[in-house]
Amino acid sequence: MNFTTAIKTCFGKYVDWNGRALRSEYWYFYLFIILGIIVASILDGLTGLFVFTILFYLAILLPMLFVTIRRLHDVGKSGWWLLISLVPIVSLILLYWLIIEGDKGDNAFGPHPLDGVGDVSDTFS
Repeated sequence: MNFTTAIKTCFGKYVDWNGRALRSEYWYFYLFIILGIIVASILDGLTGLFVFTILFYLAILLPMLFVTIRRLHDVGKSGWWLLISLVPIVSLILLYWLIIEGDKGDNAFGPHPLDGVGDVSDTFS
């Protein structure tokens, strides 16, 4: 999955917690968020308002939440595990799950996102 496809997928499934999200989908969307925050901060600085950053956060809040849940599904974990991010040191487990490669083939949350597409390797391309 490439950068633009990941953005389109995340906004297309912005309130869909069903299914699974590849590492590339999650991390490209995370990169999009970082770039968006930088642009919004620059616009806020130029205009003297704090409106652009707030609007951007509101726009990406649900898509980020649900792509994280789908990413957890890809490694075979329930979306409820996202709540461990509230515990500072224990939240490193969540980071580990977001980094590792997802389950090959089907798991309890559905088929692999690339099944039937050809190569099922989860690489950044």
